Amino acid sequence: MGLEPEELQAMSVMDVVREAVAIGHGARQTFALITLALVLPLSIAVLAHSLFTHPILLQVQENDAPASQWLLLLLLYQFAYLLFLFTFSLLCTAAVVFTVASIYAAKPVSFASSLAAVRPIFSRLFRTFLWVALLMLLYNLAYAIAIFPIAILLHGPLFLLLSAAVAFAFLAVHVYISALWHLASVVSVLEPLCGLAAMAKSRDLLRGRGRMAATLVAGYLGACAVIGASFRALVVKGAHEEGSLGVTSVPARVLIGYALVTLQVVVNFIGLLVQSVFYYVCKSHHHQQIDKRALYDHLGGYLGEYVPLRSSVQMENL
Repeated sequence: MGLEPEELQAMSVMDVVREAVAIGHGARQTFALITLALVLPLSIAVLAHSLFTHPILLQVQENDAPASQWLLLLLLYQFAYLLFLFTFSLLCTAAVVFTVASIYAAKPVSFASSLAAVRPIFSRLFRTFLWVALLMLLYNLAYAIAIFPIAILLHGPLFLLLSAAVAFAFLAVHVYISALWHLASVVSVLEPLCGLAAMAKSRDLLRGRGRMAATLVAGYLGACAVIGASFRALVVKGAHEEGSLGVTSVPARVLIGYALVTLQVVVNFIGLLVQSVFYYVCKSHHHQQIDKRALYDHLGGYLGEYVPLRSSVQMENL
C-alpha cells in the first residue's frame, strides 16, 4: 500500500474497494490465516443464527411446551449469540486493521504478529464499542418513541406511508452510526484515542466524505441482508417446508449453505479491508498526513517492542 496523499484524495468508491482487494492479495498468506481463524467463525455465526432461532420460534407458535420456557431459551441463546458476535467482530477488526497499517508503515507482517497485537488492541476497541452500544440504545429508543404514536393513532395507507418514511429516516441514521463506528474502530487502533474521543475524531474525519461512507456502508449492509435472506429462505426454511425453489433435500441445502457462508466470508473480509483503506482516504481528504515512522513505532508498542521517546505520539505531521 504505497499510495500518495493525492491518489488517496482522488479515490472513488470503486477505487477504495479495488485497493482493499489489492492489499488482501498482496499479503494473502497472512490474511488467509486471519480469515480462517477469525472471519470464518464470525460469518458462520451470522448465518447460522437463524438455524437455531427458527425451530425455537416454531415451538412457541405450536405450543408444544410452555411458551415461557422456549422464550427463556431464546433469550439465553440471543445473549450468547450477541456476545460471540461482537467479540469476534472486535477481534477481526483488531487483526485486519493492524495488518493493513503494518503494510502501510512497511512493517513486516505475519499471522503471529497480528494475533499477538489483538490482545492489547481489544481493550481499546471495547471501550469504543461501549459508546457505540450506548448510541445504538438511544437510537432504538428514539425509533420506538417515533413509531409508537403512528401505530396507535393511524391505520391503513396513512399508517403505511408515515411508518415507511420514519423507517427510511432512521435507516439513514443507522447507516451514519455504522460508518461512525467502523471509522472510530480504526482510529482506536492507529491513534492514541479510544472511546468517546475516537468517536469524536471519527465524526471529524467523516466530514466531506459522508457520501462515500454512506455508499460503502449501505453496500456492505445490503450485501449482508441479501445473503442472510437467501440463507433463511433456501437453507433454514427449506428444512421445514417446500420453498419457492423446491430446496428440500439435505445435499442441496448443504451445498447452498456452503456457498452462502463462503460469500459471507468474502463480504466480511473485504468490508474489514475497506474500512482500513477508507481511514487513510479520510485523513488525506483533511490533509492530515501520517508519519509512517511514528505509525511504525505505535504498532510496535502493541507487540511490546521498544518505542523511542518522541516529542509527540500523534500519528500526524502537524
